[in-house]
Amino acid sequence: MLTLLDHIPNGLLDCTAQELHRILPGPTLIQLPGRRPRPLFVSVLLHGNEGTGLSAIQSLLNKYHQQELPRELCIFIGNVRAARYDQRHLHNQPDYNRVWPCDGFGDDCTNNTREHQMMRQIVDLLRERNVFASIDIHNNTGLNPHYGCINKLDSRFFHLATQFSRTVVYFIRPEGVQSMAFSNICPAVTVECGKPDQPHGTAHAADFINSCLQLSNLPTHPVAAHDMDLFHTVATVNVPEHINIRFDGNSNNKPCANEICFLPDLDHLNFHELATGITLGFIDPRQTNIPLQVIDEQGEDATRRFFRLHNGKLQTACEVMPSMFTLNTEVIRQDCLGYLMERMDW
Repeated sequence: MLTLLDHIPNGLLDCTAQELHRILPGPTLIQLPGRRPRPLFVSVLLHGNEGTGLSAIQSLLNKYHQQELPRELCIFIGNVRAARYDQRHLHNQPDYNRVWPCDGFGDDCTNNTREHQMMRQIVDLLRERNVFASIDIHNNTGLNPHYGCINKLDSRFFHLATQFSRTVVYFIRPEGVQSMAFSNICPAVTVECGKPDQPHGTAHAADFINSCLQLSNLPTHPVAAHDMDLFHTVATVNVPEHINIRFDGNSNNKPCANEICFLPDLDHLNFHELATGITLGFIDPRQTNIPLQVIDEQGEDATRRFFRLHNGKLQTACEVMPSMFTLNTEVIRQDCLGYLMERMDW
């Protein structure tokens, strides 16, 4: 399933994500030489509708046209088929960022599909190459700042993430993500670059990759307190399949049974610390069940720890900070509504 290349194929540096299928037969790992031998690993398009990573790689490689890279670079271009249709993943595919081996982080990743085998192959290959660091580039659909995500509380991971942003998020769920797989063998970070097709997102990601290529090592000394704002993802928020979703919520627009009307600007709450009692949406006041499912990082239901109902209003039940809340119902159905975080003193 995986194509291995040791060169940049013709047309790769000036095509769109939707045109990749004309150049690559499918998921492709490109290994390029550089002055320093331990490779930097960069994955892009694990979600086919998140094109900033590809654009950043194109910008970087065009910059180094006919020049030697400062360090070996391994690039994984993921879901080429989904990218053709500008989809996160196709209906007959798994999510390419939920199928990586998660050794040491739990036992939920025991599937053995072709995609699981491919990701295991990539991790094993990079382990043999003594990979220097790993970067996974993503976009999101809500209103979020640019930030980095890590899976280990380690100074090297902090230094890698803060090369991209002072805002850093630590999480251990969902499992099966790229950064979690690579955190077992090297410092690893997922970078969230805002919405797709934003030039500043591409420029930020390209500059970050370039700065990592220039590094001779990652420091082990502590990060200065004023250089990082660290948050901990404590829960994932889902909307059950039988609940209809709207984003025109207000007290005068009464929802029906099995329906939730979120605020139309729900994603503006991302990375804002919310007090107890903040209204996020409205439901039929006759309903007594919270129309959300919240799973904490131990895999337990935590819905009533974080949310409550009050006279038909869905409200926060404690102080919390949302991230990646989205208005895109397709993303909600394929993945989740978003995450809940707490500020972390490391």
